[in-house]
Amino acid sequence: MSESEIIVGLDIGTTKIAVIIGRKDSHGKIEILGSGKTDSIGVMRGSVINIEKTAESILSAVQEASSSSGVEVGEVYVGIAGQHIKSLQQRGNIMRNSVEEEVSQKDLDLLVENMHKLVMKPGEEIIDVIPQEFIIDNEPGIKQPIGMSGICLEANFHIITGQIASIKNIIRSVKKANLEVKDLILEPLASAEAVLDEREKEAGVALVDIGGGTTDIAIFQDGIIRHTAVIPLGGNIITEDVKEGCTIIKSQAEALKTKFGSALASENKEEEIVAIPGLRGRQPKEISLHNLANIIQARMEEILEHVIYEIKSSGYEKKLIAGIVLTGGGAMLKHIAQLSEFMTGMDTRIGYPNEHLSSNSPEELGHPIYSTGVGLVIKGLERTEKDIVREIKNPKNSKNSKNSKTPKIPKIESNIRFLDKFKKFFDEDVK
Repeated sequence: MSESEIIVGLDIGTTKIAVIIGRKDSHGKIEILGSGKTDSIGVMRGSVINIEKTAESILSAVQEASSSSGVEVGEVYVGIAGQHIKSLQQRGNIMRNSVEEEVSQKDLDLLVENMHKLVMKPGEEIIDVIPQEFIIDNEPGIKQPIGMSGICLEANFHIITGQIASIKNIIRSVKKANLEVKDLILEPLASAEAVLDEREKEAGVALVDIGGGTTDIAIFQDGIIRHTAVIPLGGNIITEDVKEGCTIIKSQAEALKTKFGSALASENKEEEIVAIPGLRGRQPKEISLHNLANIIQARMEEILEHVIYEIKSSGYEKKLIAGIVLTGGGAMLKHIAQLSEFMTGMDTRIGYPNEHLSSNSPEELGHPIYSTGVGLVIKGLERTEKDIVREIKNPKNSKNSKNSKTPKIPKIESNIRFLDKFKKFFDEDVK
């Protein structure tokens, strides 16, 4: 495989920054060439609040990924999330010149381009425009219109917007780390690519990615993205609750949550105790695991109440046959799937990105905390392949076509052939 097919995903999270370098192998799986992870300093609830510190963290993760893969990183696909992210539904249309001409990729690109021209509220801009379904001459429900005939081409779009300032802060942080942003990708959509299969998307499913600062939601039905949302609550707020409730320091609270925490207090007995080392020679502190689970459960119920609200707001509450898929670091809390099923009444499973990874990929990258990073590589490959197809079908639009002399070659060859014929005719006439 050529180096142009190597994709770099950059997940700028609240608790960690992860860089994953990968490409598609001969079996269609993602081969991870290298990865890097560092603590995220300068990000709060998915938004950059300190560009210098964020750039330093990005640079550290990139260097680790580069040294483990031997790949020099220049361009990255960046995940974007945060409380400022919003989504809306919009319909667009174009009138085509001829019913005889087939609908082409150029028509679809024009539809998307028109959506990017929509006037947003002050301070907002469009991050992504995702076609949901197409309508040709009032015939709805068309998923793949290329090759069909019709005059009026319409489409329903899922449009994702964000605050201009927040977007610029992410881009500036990446550029300060000497990298170029190839594209911005909404994080729940990336995570969905890593942990959902097509049957779940067809049946109807809600992906819930519980990160450090935010919980991201993406709802699919009939294979189409229907709703996205970002809840400004995540694993960090649970850690803060444990810290306050158990009167311990933050690092101890995080370790306690991940090693002994549970989302269901009823699963822990009152007499189960864990001892926390005391500070500077003080006596160890005893923590009841039942009390710890009570603290965690209270906050997890609040997060799940927000999830239920978003599912109801989408209008697809009764259509999610595949239920809920939980991923992200917060999904590793014990008994969280049971709590989700109890509160929502929907089947729930934990989503791992390992089914898309090749067998020789590092085992730790199959952990739910890397769902977004792996998904960014998958989405990056998908967009790169689409760009290659477009260039093959429309060579005039490719970047190098203006400077290329290739299109003139057929004309030169025809002139040579004409001169040869004329020369032969002239020679015969002389004879």
